[in-house]
Amino acid sequence: MEEQGKFVISLDFELFWGVRDKRTIDSYGPSLIKVPVILKRMVDLFDLYEVRATFATVGFLFAKSKKDLVDYSPKLKPRYNDKNLSPYVDSFISVKESAEDDPYHYAPEMIRFLHSNRNHEVGSHTFSHFYCLEEGQTKEDFERDLQSAIKIANAQNIKIESLIFPRNQVNKEYLKLCSDYGIKSYRGAEKIWFNKPEKDSTTTLLKKIARTLDCYINISGTHTYSHQELKSPFPCNIPSSRFFRPYNNKLKFLEFLKLKRIKRCMTSAARKKEIYHLWWHPHNLGENTDNNFLILEAILKHYQFLNNKYGFESITMTNLANKLNNIS
Repeated sequence: MEEQGKFVISLDFELFWGVRDKRTIDSYGPSLIKVPVILKRMVDLFDLYEVRATFATVGFLFAKSKKDLVDYSPKLKPRYNDKNLSPYVDSFISVKESAEDDPYHYAPEMIRFLHSNRNHEVGSHTFSHFYCLEEGQTKEDFERDLQSAIKIANAQNIKIESLIFPRNQVNKEYLKLCSDYGIKSYRGAEKIWFNKPEKDSTTTLLKKIARTLDCYINISGTHTYSHQELKSPFPCNIPSSRFFRPYNNKLKFLEFLKLKRIKRCMTSAARKKEIYHLWWHPHNLGENTDNNFLILEAILKHYQFLNNKYGFESITMTNLANKLNNIS
């Protein structure tokens, strides 16, 4: 029987660990503090429209205390040339002693909530928000980080089978290692020059402008993928189709174009029986939250329409990887 089209949603769940080298708690804390409510609201909406999602979670967030952070951290840490990239460099000075006192660095309750909802998957966003293309880190550093991510998740009876590389820095030299540790899928980038995986220092202004324009205007195509082209041994590359860019007050007159672009690509995937992969961070919805949820719900309603008309199916990354490898 021929496979129907697939709708994949992945979320990079990271809290302050994902932005600590670029922002401060003072400047970005108001968006981060909303994440528990945003997460619950998103899951309720996903469940309403029978949508499944993969929540790629930074391993630090599993910790219940600073002692957990220290105990699960690898003994040898990555030595980035840019010291600011390492969360270990200040020995967790900014982190408070327990999850109850620090909503920016811990999320064990949110992870339990996600894991208890069997519609969704808890994957890995590495243990320390590890940057796989930055200078100074090594394959051995990454392996130790991956071991820590798996160990802290296993302590909560969560099996890690999917991985999303922070900043989409996919390092192909590390993929065999991922497979060795039971990782079945990862999210690659769209096949377009301005989204090529790279270190931060080579991301030019031109690339950033092109990425922004492509959210509203079709510059790069639909980025839908056939089952055949993604079929591969583990870990399967389930590449991104589109970043769900958050609502922007300055560009609000273009929001209808963003939604239209996403819906058209979803429709193309459903008709051609292909795969469409949408992603974002929960904290992206922290500003203009209601406007973001209006657009998100419109996307999910369109998914439901496509599901009814074409059999378009929502699926987690691991379940899709299993299907690609004929594992039921």
